[in-house]
Amino acid sequence: NGVPPGETSVTCTAGVGTFVVEFAALSRLTGNPVFEQVALRALRALWKTRTSIGLVGNHIDVQLGSWTATDSGIGAGVDSYYEYLVKGAIMLQMPELMHMFKEYEKTISKYMKRDDWYFWVENSSGKVTMPVFQSLEAFWPGLLTLIGDLENARKSLYNYHQVWREYGFTPEFYEVVHGRAHPKRDGYPLRPELVESLVYLYQATKDPHFLEIGVDILESIMHSAKTECGYATIKKVGDHTLEDRMESFFLAETTKYLYLLFTPDHFIHNNGSSASIIQTSSGECVIDTGAYVFNTEAHPIDAAAVHCCSADKAAEDRALQDFAEELDLSRLILDEQRDEFVRPLRPIESNEDNAGIDSQSSYCTGQKQRRT
Repeated sequence: NGVPPGETSVTCTAGVGTFVVEFAALSRLTGNPVFEQVALRALRALWKTRTSIGLVGNHIDVQLGSWTATDSGIGAGVDSYYEYLVKGAIMLQMPELMHMFKEYEKTISKYMKRDDWYFWVENSSGKVTMPVFQSLEAFWPGLLTLIGDLENARKSLYNYHQVWREYGFTPEFYEVVHGRAHPKRDGYPLRPELVESLVYLYQATKDPHFLEIGVDILESIMHSAKTECGYATIKKVGDHTLEDRMESFFLAETTKYLYLLFTPDHFIHNNGSSASIIQTSSGECVIDTGAYVFNTEAHPIDAAAVHCCSADKAAEDRALQDFAEELDLSRLILDEQRDEFVRPLRPIESNEDNAGIDSQSSYCTGQKQRRT
């Protein structure tokens, strides 16, 4: 069945909930529904495992449906689950997924949010377990931007930027209460999440301050991470010592988002004012409208193409064609000619002379009828 012998049935929440964007796109482009079905089944199964206060944990036994790690947050191990609820809802036009996220967002704000930071809590009590900011959590302002919550997106991003300005980078863990990088998690592997949020916020607001923050990030990377052979992981944000490695997501995501941030006229940012029309086996398709959804690894998926080139689109086209073939135009013409003899009902004058006049009038003549 493809599962290695002895493989554990325990995985992180994100490992269960980060399939729907790619799998649904695959289903809709190939006409095979199984990929989307299993991805949605996983999302719905996770939804059912929420605790009594509406939170999930960090690791779950997928066979037992029980939480093996009960810390709840928006960062490592959970992050892309929330991301795919929003992006899946947008790409697939599924209110069910957006409803799930909105319910989570309410609970997250209630139990995790502290002065625009988001702490880790125990998933059944809401008690704070780790008052830290993880660099992976910097995607959250971008996600809030996608649902239109610009005010809260700004506030959290400003918090994260202050950490960047303090160290020149965001450490993996930042102890909010003590105002310092965690001594054992103080590296920065050139992560993209903060830049990702900047792209969304700048496109939504056109506020040049977000470009200035982008300049801060770019200058830090160029000054401290650049080497002869590439860009190195920052081993310690306190002294900017380097580690001899460069993560693949630096090129795949961080540099891509920086490029998009400083290229406002890129076709990815199309506001729908232009498009391309192509002919496919499913009929005519309108693509390149700017309706791009980025998966969690920053690969853009054209939501218009997913729909337009899908089996669903072909079925819709057939239904429209059947409707057109069954339409009786001659009857519509006769109905229209008949309607030319029908005049609209005139309003009744509100004066004393109309006392005793029936409020009903003839739809054909417009004449008021007096009571006898």
